[in-house]
Amino acid sequence: MAERAEREPTVVADGVHVSYTERGGKQSVHAVRGVSFAAYRGEAIGLIGSNGSGKSTLLKAVAGLLPTTAGRVYTRGRPALLGVDAALMGDLTGERNVILGGLAMGMSRSEIADRYAGIVEFSGINDKDDEAISRPMRTYSSGMGARLRFSIAAARSHDVLLIDEALATGDASFRRRSRRRIDELRAEAGTVFLVSHSNSTVTETCDRALWLESGTLRMDGPADEVVAAYEHFTGTEAKRKGK
Repeated sequence: MAERAEREPTVVADGVHVSYTERGGKQSVHAVRGVSFAAYRGEAIGLIGSNGSGKSTLLKAVAGLLPTTAGRVYTRGRPALLGVDAALMGDLTGERNVILGGLAMGMSRSEIADRYAGIVEFSGINDKDDEAISRPMRTYSSGMGARLRFSIAAARSHDVLLIDEALATGDASFRRRSRRRIDELRAEAGTVFLVSHSNSTVTETCDRALWLESGTLRMDGPADEVVAAYEHFTGTEAKRKGK
């Protein structure tokens, strides 16, 4: 604990609550309930929990895309949120989206040009079709789109990179490349948050995990210990509901 205290925090959540009104309705959802934690440079942190537990909502609050109802989120630099529904433009080609995505992250046109070939190669979307990058994004499968989003976001270093399920969409080769790139981002003094329904992805990629359930933080600790506790909980719950 003393070693952690000397490290530089990149994200501090202090008693964070997030409520919002569902689209098209009047019902308010209290999605995050009093969550507190501190994240530090060089950490990869997995967020796990049942569907609707508040993981993606918490990520959006950290990214500044959702306001907190109570409590505060403090961040170093500008967190970059990468999700499977990240806003790239479906009517534009993959090539054009690489350029726009890079500009949106603050890269210069020359930086994008220098890294363009590497981004496309990393994504693997041209592996079976050399023309894929020249086609509109709306023609891509969800997996192809997610891989390209990750490749764009991972092309530069971030103080805080937030990843929502992107790693679950690729084949084994892409997941290996992604894990290596996350390790590089951490070595470059960044912090990576990963929301995933794949417990093995969390234990393989992250050294720490936060377990959210019904909007509350149930456990914060080493990834393998938190995942084991979560799996025990979900197994117990499944047996209880089956009776």
